[in-house]
Amino acid sequence: MHDAQVRAGPVHLLDASLSKVAACGFYLALRPDGFVLHMSASAAHVSEMRERAFTRVNEASVGEETADAARLVASELVGNVVRICGPFTPVVVRVGGLPDEVWVDVHDPEPSVLPHRRQVPPDNGEFESGRGLWILDVLAPGWTVEPTELGKRVRCRVLLAGRKGA
Repeated sequence: MHDAQVRAGPVHLLDASLSKVAACGFYLALRPDGFVLHMSASAAHVSEMRERAFTRVNEASVGEETADAARLVASELVGNVVRICGPFTPVVVRVGGLPDEVWVDVHDPEPSVLPHRRQVPPDNGEFESGRGLWILDVLAPGWTVEPTELGKRVRCRVLLAGRKGA
């Protein structure tokens, strides 16, 4: 076995057009308008994803408030995947549209369990879950769920803080 195959830390691969980071269960490709991350939903990977989402959106000069919203949206979506499918589920997180808009997509392998909006807010103590969907409604109203050949995709367009039309 080669040394590169047993390394625990990330391996940085550089390409002329893309910057990539690879580690066991974690593959990040930076794109001009955001990033695509393939990951196993472990606590460490989710934490790294949250930081990457905040940093990449903040670097696009859309503001820390919008970057924090994108981080929270991505975290809620991946958290839902872990609750539905279990830890270490493979997910794909895409953050893009920078700097004109910010959208967050999360793809997961479970097509049969779809999030549903409730008419009653969850803070009345009646629901043990579902609060994350209300967060999405505030930070990314109009989020959608689409079945895919490999599962489903939840897409959120994050409101840009302080901009007209946001």
